[in-house]
Amino acid sequence: MPLRISLLILLFMAHSFPQKNRRSIRLSRHDYTKSGFYFITICTYKRQCWFGEIIQGKVRLNHLGFIVSELWKGCEKRFNYVTIDQFIVMPSHFHGILVIHNINDEHHLLSKGKFGKPIVGSLGTIIGAFKSAVSKSINQMRKTAKPPILQKNYYERIIRNEQELNNIRQYILNNPLKWESDRENLLNHFSVQPIELDLYF
Repeated sequence: MPLRISLLILLFMAHSFPQKNRRSIRLSRHDYTKSGFYFITICTYKRQCWFGEIIQGKVRLNHLGFIVSELWKGCEKRFNYVTIDQFIVMPSHFHGILVIHNINDEHHLLSKGKFGKPIVGSLGTIIGAFKSAVSKSINQMRKTAKPPILQKNYYERIIRNEQELNNIRQYILNNPLKWESDRENLLNHFSVQPIELDLYF
């Protein structure tokens, strides 16, 4: 095959299948097995309001939202080096502060995990297990995995000091009061249509 044609094929494949080269949004130089406070945000698929509703500034979780809440609290039992701090389940997303305690410095792995392959004891491993448990529990109820319940990735912020920790705690508590202007509110994205899960509670 001529070299020119081969190069064109390679360029076409690289353009057509970009998902194989997805970039991580984690900080490349941070050790995510390290003890610390992490602010986590996880969104539903296409910001769908599947976990409940906001009534007069307060969250009213449905059965699916209750599942998310209980599984998040269960992270403390599943991972003995984890503490759950302030969190809230919103209709279309979840905010939580996760604390990792690694009392043994040898637990910190010197080698970095590759993207898509979280290392033992890392934040990615914890969040991956939580998301998997949420999806599995809800998918068993509706007897299908389509559409997915959660977005593929998640957002994380490393909390650097006590003032920042207190600010984020307050932000989480106030989240329902700001629902009408929240960017995760489906009503603020007119291009996104509601998707029914055929589950009613």
